[in-house]
Amino acid sequence: MSRKAATVALTALAPVSWGSTYVVTTEFLPPDRPLFTGLMRALPAGLLLLALTRTLPRGAWWWKSAVLGALNIGAFFPLLFLAAYRLPGGVAAVVASVGPLFVVGLAALVLGDRPTVKALLTAIAAAFGVSLVVLKAGAAFDAVGVVAGLLSALSMSAGTVFTKRWGRPEGVGALALTGWQLTAGGLIILPLAFAIEGAPPALTGANLGGYAYLAFGNTAISYFLWFRGIERLSASSVTLLGPLSPITAAVIGWAALGQALGPVQLLGMGIAFGATLAGQLAPRAKKQEPGGAEPTAASFGSTEENSRKASVSR
Repeated sequence: MSRKAATVALTALAPVSWGSTYVVTTEFLPPDRPLFTGLMRALPAGLLLLALTRTLPRGAWWWKSAVLGALNIGAFFPLLFLAAYRLPGGVAAVVASVGPLFVVGLAALVLGDRPTVKALLTAIAAAFGVSLVVLKAGAAFDAVGVVAGLLSALSMSAGTVFTKRWGRPEGVGALALTGWQLTAGGLIILPLAFAIEGAPPALTGANLGGYAYLAFGNTAISYFLWFRGIERLSASSVTLLGPLSPITAAVIGWAALGQALGPVQLLGMGIAFGATLAGQLAPRAKKQEPGGAEPTAASFGSTEENSRKASVSR
């Protein structure tokens, strides 16, 4: 296996892991506590990574890590939760799946990257495939939920674009940067969770086990792999890994919860997975002008959970 293929495979574990959130949430966690669950995912994971790396931000990275933490975690989680509770699962997933298209525009503005036809077509194909997997006939639309879903996708997309723009400070690893963002995002969610949902619920052993999985496997490790992938892979490779999350959620729902997968859902999986594979193909080399740089495909963002069923996010 080539180095790039290994990096793609490791990065893909992040959205695959995020696809397991629904079954963990419904089977092991207390109901109707999305913000508390988001808090338990982000803050313990961030504090653990800070303890392991023993590295704090310096200088401008205090505010940069706060901004990235807000975009990738602190704002993204609550907005996604609001959309998930106001919209049917399929509608929420389709709204969230426009994230890669947001990144195309944001990367053009922030990074100066030119969107390629391939990047646009694969992003559209992925969104269409996701819609076939999760969208049900007669699904209702709620204006507040749709706006919240769009803002959540925009928040995560902006977070990935600025993660690419700012990179990492010299001598600081991706693990430390992940810890900074998770801690900052968790601290933002903390007052919201207590103000909106009140005191934490009484927790059983199953609850604690579910939260431990979400915090450490589903968040600390997965976000580390995701940010590492953003750093090492091309934009077109990273952005099309996102559909693996709703595909995984659908497969787990079929295997573990007895949910039906009909021909339309299987077709959607094929289209979304095909777009994911297409996004990993190396672009054809282009001639450069003397002294110029080859433009890169601008597509990064992804949504961790793409449905109401996955109401507690990436």
